[in-house]
Amino acid sequence: MRVLGIETSCDETGVAIYDTEQGLLADALYSQIDLHRVYGGVVPELASRDHIRKLTPLIQQVLDASNTTKQQLDGIAYTEGPGLIGALLVGVATGRALAWTLGIPAVGVHHMEGHLLAPMLEDNPPQFPFLALLVSGGHTQLIAVESIGHYQLLGESIDDAAGEAFDKTAKMLGLDYPGGPVISKLAQQGRPDIYRFPRPMTNRPGLDFSFSGLKTFALNTWQKAEFKNEQSKADIARAFQDAVVDTLLIKCKRALKQSGLKRLVVAGGVSANAALRTELNRLNQQGIEVFYPRLEFCTDNGAMIAYAGAIHLQRGQQQSLSFGARPRWPLASD
Repeated sequence: MRVLGIETSCDETGVAIYDTEQGLLADALYSQIDLHRVYGGVVPELASRDHIRKLTPLIQQVLDASNTTKQQLDGIAYTEGPGLIGALLVGVATGRALAWTLGIPAVGVHHMEGHLLAPMLEDNPPQFPFLALLVSGGHTQLIAVESIGHYQLLGESIDDAAGEAFDKTAKMLGLDYPGGPVISKLAQQGRPDIYRFPRPMTNRPGLDFSFSGLKTFALNTWQKAEFKNEQSKADIARAFQDAVVDTLLIKCKRALKQSGLKRLVVAGGVSANAALRTELNRLNQQGIEVFYPRLEFCTDNGAMIAYAGAIHLQRGQQQSLSFGARPRWPLASD
């Protein structure tokens, strides 16, 4: 089965073609970072309009790259949610209309399920069951994965997601957008133990997260800093990143112990963070296998949607002609 995948949940237009026998045939991605950087964050209306401009050319690009005609497609997969409603509707409407025109099935994919399954595109994919840490700009979740479609939410952020906290902290420090890569790079110049940030919600039972207070702590630290220079920013970036990484590590260890699982999948944009990977890889010493998607598939992309969609289409799932988008959609609900 050859499936076209479409991802338009936020500020990246991703398209890919996945074949269940041959694997990933082609993928293309257009990022809107330069468009939104001047505003310091994503502007939903601009995101939607840019998806409209870029989506059709990207579809043709992956068709050409994979030597595939539209008539050779067996199905269409698109991100149905969660995400920005306008951005989602661009991909949903395009995907469903294309499938109707070609007389092939279409299926809506949960954006976070796409991230969760992204490591399946690697040469050494994880085996079920496993624990998943989904950590991105909009979500921070721990999920017990029994098999595809069988997910149990163990914990999630009660306020800012980790990626969101990175972006907001960077903005408070006067750094560029998006904040995650900028904070990570700056933290490499930071001195350890100059500042000690709290590890929120780690001194109480449970697996939920809270990162909102960390950005406030970072702002207060910056305002009280004796020298407001680049070194002080680097020291704060280092302390902030250390706190986020330690918090994620502590909660992962706790979830692994409670669930008895021996495999950990880490996915989403923040999973590209080098410091986080270094710390989580130490779990290998405790008999835990840790899996990640390749770096280009940590952020939003069409390949993960094409793969997840292909699995659902193989199972006979498909969308009716009456379609919609779900800006809010708990992963464990379906």
